[in-house]
Amino acid sequence: MTTERRTEHIPPRPPRAHPLAPPAWLVAGLRPSRTPVPWAAVARAGIAMSVPLAVGFALDEPEYGALASMGALSGVIGDTADAYRMRILNIALPQLLGAVGVALGTLVYGHGWVAVAVLTLIALVSGMISSIGSVASAAGLVFLLNAVVGAGLPLPEPWWTAPLLLSAGGLFVLLLTLLGWPLRGRQPERAAVAAAYRAVADALEAAGGPAAAYDERRQQVTQALNQAYDLVLARRARVHGRSPSLVRVIAQLNVLIPLVESAPAAHLRGRPLPPEVPAAVRDLATAVEEGRTGTPVLDLPAPHGRSERAVDAALRYAAEIVHLEEPDLSHADDRLGRPAALRVRAGRAVRDLMLSEASWRYGLRLALCIGLAQSLVSLIEVERSYWVALTVTFVLKPDFGSVFSRAVLRALGTAAGLVLAAAVLAEVPRGWWDVPVMALLAALIPAFSAKGYVFQTAAITPVILLLSDLLNHQGFDLIRPRLLDSLIGCAITLVFGYLLWPESWHTRVGDRLAAAVDDAARYVECAFAPVADEAALRAARQSRLQARRRIYRDLSGVRSEFQRALTEPPPTGSRAAAWWPLVVAVERVVDATTAARVRVNHGAAAPPPSEVSRIAGQIRELAEGIRSSRTLRRVDVPPDPEEQSVLTPLHQEVVAARAIAQPEH
Repeated sequence: MTTERRTEHIPPRPPRAHPLAPPAWLVAGLRPSRTPVPWAAVARAGIAMSVPLAVGFALDEPEYGALASMGALSGVIGDTADAYRMRILNIALPQLLGAVGVALGTLVYGHGWVAVAVLTLIALVSGMISSIGSVASAAGLVFLLNAVVGAGLPLPEPWWTAPLLLSAGGLFVLLLTLLGWPLRGRQPERAAVAAAYRAVADALEAAGGPAAAYDERRQQVTQALNQAYDLVLARRARVHGRSPSLVRVIAQLNVLIPLVESAPAAHLRGRPLPPEVPAAVRDLATAVEEGRTGTPVLDLPAPHGRSERAVDAALRYAAEIVHLEEPDLSHADDRLGRPAALRVRAGRAVRDLMLSEASWRYGLRLALCIGLAQSLVSLIEVERSYWVALTVTFVLKPDFGSVFSRAVLRALGTAAGLVLAAAVLAEVPRGWWDVPVMALLAALIPAFSAKGYVFQTAAITPVILLLSDLLNHQGFDLIRPRLLDSLIGCAITLVFGYLLWPESWHTRVGDRLAAAVDDAARYVECAFAPVADEAALRAARQSRLQARRRIYRDLSGVRSEFQRALTEPPPTGSRAAAWWPLVVAVERVVDATTAARVRVNHGAAAPPPSEVSRIAGQIRELAEGIRSSRTLRRVDVPPDPEEQSVLTPLHQEVVAARAIAQPEH
């Protein structure tokens, strides 16, 4: 295999675009995603936001109904998890911080410099806690949003009224979300495990075929395993003792790992597997989802060669465990790492929050922009509103995507939403007609959110404007100031939250990729480390499994960061496109290592320690090259004249990766 053959994944240079054509990052942001519409979430959103409004009108307190609907809005936006226990966390925690935020905002409403200082401090805290994780990020967003609303709108007295009503609206969303829990309590976990089985079936079907197709399927396996283990292990961390249904799910997920490991070996042999193999894995996925047990029936052809024997053995083992009538406790260990206790994780999160440079940097960026926006709102005698700071809060979320593209897409989405809001405010009389209109507009939020950020913005804008009109009664006069406010907020974000913070994309992504490459070197050493006895063999296998999963999870995060960078304008976007093939090359290095280990397990001669050490050293040199280089220069590195061994495919992948990433001095 030559180096030239292994660079087939490098995309060709696209043809020169027309001078008047929109940039690629903008076209990508405006293109709707193919994600299916979550119809259950659509129905919940319509009910959750219209019922509080109807209750408010029935009690002749429309402001109270508007506040409860505003609380329901944050719950609707945050209802994105699959497992019911995770939904509680995703909705309840943001509601708790949101209640604190609106209380603080209400207390400083109309207090000039005091309001500026308090909102700036809240923005700092919000930005810092957003670095902890996805749930904390959503909670930090709602914390700041509600504080901005409380400081910018005249809310009902006394001060605790608004927090109480906002929380009631969010809890109503939570109640609607949990109605199906008694009937579908374990279904999300089983569905996630079944999805992982189907992803593995797709990868086995693509094994031995075109490299691009197999790489795409392997990425889907990584994503499916990430989601399944996140759901199952998060559930396991909160359950004391042995739950039979949970033991079954963990065993079914753990037994999938040998199949995942056998896929790279099957791919490297260069011939497709018999179609009965992926079909059998899909049948196991159905059995997992339906909870089917009994004696498994496998009609598989006789395996030929080490790779097919590895796949056959892993598949038969998986079928045996999946169809067990009684959960087997011996397979219930969290082989890829059980989450630490909640107290330990909380302490770790607080420590990372206070000591992380990224946490402070994002908090300061957000505090600066909110402070400027609130100064403009509170102190300059022009027609402005809380919408400026609200826009900054929504746009300046680097963990949600490119700040630059979000600012542009936010302006476009707001303009589209204002057109719809103008029609509603001009043609629909205020009163009971607002209830069906709100039900329709709210239902659009989860439907449009699934299609992309610009579509979500277009759906949320008329909802917030309608609720704002019920609180300050400005009617159609809201439209023009809100568009101007959005443009000012986007401009503040672009100048003071983006241009003045020239964080190098290469520093952010390159370091993460280099760390993953270092982990790949350690994985090579771990995969072929000598063992003395059976206990050491089990410990080595456990370490190898955890190391491989950690690398793939890290590379999945790097891929997400690359996708974000690709939406940036030049030179960041073009630099990301140039480095993209290296991510694929590193993943192939890990795949080749796993395939070699599987072949050794099924009879191939183990490589000598000197060869393992040499290849690990080459991978570490690759990591150093990534850290020291900001540009890529193609260099053809000839393979070593080494005799054929089980590590020959791995050596070829390392050579190909180094050919892509050779630093230019």
